[in-house]
Amino acid sequence: MSEGNTKLFQRLRDGLPKITPLWSGSGLQAAVLVALTDESVPRVILGRRARHLRLHPGEIAFPGGKREPEDESRWGTAVREAHEEIGLQPVLVRPLGEMSALLTRSDFQVHPCVAAVPSQFDMVVDPTEMESAFLVPLENFALKANYRLEEMTDQRGTRMVPHYQMGKDNIWGVTATVLVQLANLAFDAGLNLEHNPRIQP
Repeated sequence: MSEGNTKLFQRLRDGLPKITPLWSGSGLQAAVLVALTDESVPRVILGRRARHLRLHPGEIAFPGGKREPEDESRWGTAVREAHEEIGLQPVLVRPLGEMSALLTRSDFQVHPCVAAVPSQFDMVVDPTEMESAFLVPLENFALKANYRLEEMTDQRGTRMVPHYQMGKDNIWGVTATVLVQLANLAFDAGLNLEHNPRIQP
C-alpha cells in the first residue's frame, strides 16, 4: 500500500461512522459494498444492473442487494451480494466504515458499506444480476466538471438529484449521492448536495 493510499484510507476510517454489527429495524432494507481498490490511485467498483430486473434496470450501481432472512448484519448482506454478483471473495474485503443510510425511489433503505479490496481479483459477473462490472478512479468523482445537480420530481415531490456524467454513462440518484459524499470526505472536493431528503439519520 502506497503512502498516499494509506493516508486516504485512514481519512476514510476517521471520517466514516463506526461499523454497526447487526441489522435492526424493519421494512425494505438493503446494503451495498462500496469497494475501493488498494492501490496508489484507488478505483471504485461499479456495475450496470441487468436490464431484465424489475427495479432500476440498466442503471449504474454498487454491488449489493436486499436484506435476506439469513443475513445478520449490513456487512453480511453487502459482502454476500458482492460475492454473488461479481465474484468478490468475502475474505478479500477489509471494512473501512459505513455511510448514512439513503432511501431509494423504490422505498428501500440502503446502507453503504465502504471497504478496501485488492486491486486485482478474479471478477466473475453474474448476468442474472449485472450486465457488466467495471472500475473507475475514485478521484474522477471529485471533479466538478463531471458533476451536476438536476431537479427531478417523483411521488414525494421535487428535489435536487446528483448526477455524474462519465463518458456515455450517467450515474445518478443514490449511487451518485454516495460517490459525492465519498469524494468530499476523501479529497475535500466541496461538491454540493444541497438538501437531500433521501439521506437518513
